[in-house]
Amino acid sequence: MIRFILHRLLMAVPTLVIVAVTVFALIRFIPGDPAALMLGDMATPDQIAAMRSDLGLDKSMPQQFLVWSGNVLSGDFGHSIVSKEAVLPLVLSRFMVSAEIVVVAVILASLIAVPAGVIAAWRQNSLTDLALVGTATVLLSIPTFWLGLLLLLFFGLKLGWLPVLGYVSIGDNIVGGLLYLVLPIMTLVIHESGVLIRMARASTLEVLRLDYITHARAKGLSEQAVLWKHAFKNAFGPTWTMIGLILGNLLGGIAVIETVFTIPGLGRLMVDSIFQRDYPVIQGCLLLVALSYVVVNLIVDLLYPLFDPRVVAE
Repeated sequence: MIRFILHRLLMAVPTLVIVAVTVFALIRFIPGDPAALMLGDMATPDQIAAMRSDLGLDKSMPQQFLVWSGNVLSGDFGHSIVSKEAVLPLVLSRFMVSAEIVVVAVILASLIAVPAGVIAAWRQNSLTDLALVGTATVLLSIPTFWLGLLLLLFFGLKLGWLPVLGYVSIGDNIVGGLLYLVLPIMTLVIHESGVLIRMARASTLEVLRLDYITHARAKGLSEQAVLWKHAFKNAFGPTWTMIGLILGNLLGGIAVIETVFTIPGLGRLMVDSIFQRDYPVIQGCLLLVALSYVVVNLIVDLLYPLFDPRVVAE
């Protein structure tokens, strides 16, 4: 077990290095001069040259990377070109807003969809199975932005139960903050439940065909005992991996949801920064998204042996 954990941790190190190099290189391919953007259209060539020197843009790419990576390791992500704020606190504050939505949505979707997928597999080809699979297919087919707009129209405008636009921090107002998060969380739960239902059903069906399940039934165990005590644990491994992938993707990919519901999250900050060519903020957002994706998948790998002990032997 210890060897497995050390192996996964060591594999994460080169991944993070590659991520850092990729993020740095991608930013350098964006058209435009950050120095000229910061100084405006009225800047003289001498002023631009002086600004480029202050930002370190007059150095070679390897030198720029070494300086940037050293600053990042010390916690200095630079300052926003537009707002002049320190990038790290800005990005972290927006990330926490996105994480509030994503983590709750993934937990709720898992609690709903995984048992539903297991039941669909248990009742394969029955009316229950067809209904659950059909529902999952429909949920997968609905674009999240359109689903979000429908929920806004129905619960916000028609019924007036929930606020339509804006955002209130839970730290400032718990009840008000929760009301603003209901619709975006509901949108993600509905959409991601379709993915997890199908995944849980497929993995459970595969396990139910194994010999040890037949042996358990031959011993006279009830179907409930066979399903939940013997099949579920082994069937949950692939679904757990999918949950980790969904969590990692959503942490950096809910810009559409945040735009629809006007939520000041990380995705929306990244989109706004791209339009404003705010290179330090874009760089900080990309690095945090990639880092969160690596960390989430590392946690999934480390916890996987809990669901499939055979992994430790690899």
